[in-house]
Amino acid sequence: MPERHQTATAFEATIFEALRIAFRITLHDPRIAVRAPRLLWHQWRAARRRRRHERAGTHVPPFVIYSVTGECNLDCDGCYDKLLHRSDRPELTDDETRRVLDEARELGVSIVLLAGGEPLLRSQLLRITADYPEILFLLFTNGSLLDGRRIDQLKRQRHVVPVLSIEGDETKTDDRRGAGTYRHVIAAMERLRRRRVFFGTSTTLTRANFDTHLDEAHLRDLIRNGCRLFYSINYVPVQPGTEHLQLEPEQVQDLEGRLAKFRKRLPAIFIAFPHDEVALGGCLAAGRGFLHINAYGDVEPCPFSPYSDTNLTETSLAEALNSPLLQKILNSGVVLDETDGQCALWKRRSWVASLLADGEQESGSPRLPVDGEGADTGAGEAQSASPGPMLTQGKQVTGSNGDE
Repeated sequence: MPERHQTATAFEATIFEALRIAFRITLHDPRIAVRAPRLLWHQWRAARRRRRHERAGTHVPPFVIYSVTGECNLDCDGCYDKLLHRSDRPELTDDETRRVLDEARELGVSIVLLAGGEPLLRSQLLRITADYPEILFLLFTNGSLLDGRRIDQLKRQRHVVPVLSIEGDETKTDDRRGAGTYRHVIAAMERLRRRRVFFGTSTTLTRANFDTHLDEAHLRDLIRNGCRLFYSINYVPVQPGTEHLQLEPEQVQDLEGRLAKFRKRLPAIFIAFPHDEVALGGCLAAGRGFLHINAYGDVEPCPFSPYSDTNLTETSLAEALNSPLLQKILNSGVVLDETDGQCALWKRRSWVASLLADGEQESGSPRLPVDGEGADTGAGEAQSASPGPMLTQGKQVTGSNGDE
């Protein structure tokens, strides 16, 4: 417990520092700056709640990733959600989602990353987030559904930050996400910029787009388009035959220098996973710093570790934090090292699956989030060891606006 508390304290410090940077670079907009003290106040109060629960014996991570739906209007190559999390079970209802957020707020979870699928296909999502100003929501979206009505909703909800997916330039974005996707994203950025909505971008770093995305001129262009937050997430080869797209060791080392330079020179926040976890002692998953809730309510160590023995339709979030699987990972003594730039739990997926199998022997009732499939899922250890073809052309944008 002390080690987890130290990690949580360090993670909280990075969260507060990122918020301070965000407010500093938006001081030119008084409508944003005037709300800064309230957002910081909510984060501080949540940290106090977490410490109270810690003293009572429950470690609460400050950060939760909640994949609110598996539905999407794009069909991107290599998408972890469609490869690891598809199920024919019903997704959590709006009422169930509210119950989960009620519990998260009471426990002191202060940041929720909303993922998918495409989160905005949940028609009531922005009505739900409006009722939780104490929580900072990072809305990861492909941008195609950010019409004027939704941007008006975001304008009124400064605690919801849209983060648009982009893969570098137009060619690399459209190759993975579908023809025309890049133009949709840039148009959405322009609408957000005009409405002075704070937003960011998320890029999956591969061997192929590393130099394109981390080119300073490219980043400055995005900053001129209004972007003030950059997420860089190292590619995890959940799609068999794409291991060759993982960053090369030289790129992993180069990333450190580039991020340090950008953080000094550019008016934006730069966050990298798993890179930024290394400074905190390694992987933050399994509740150490964050956990994942999938669309069906399964509580998992992380999106790339789709194993669960607990479902929120059957138990509370507080009870789920102490689930046998999460506790086995946290108390195992295994060092979840990510200095090679690869996801620690994905590399050790057979080990995590074995922990779940142990739980089956003990309780007879484990829950596998991918219905009926083996513990390693369809993208598990059977991956080819030889390089496969590059990610193929994505599918065409549907053009659906997702309106209610």
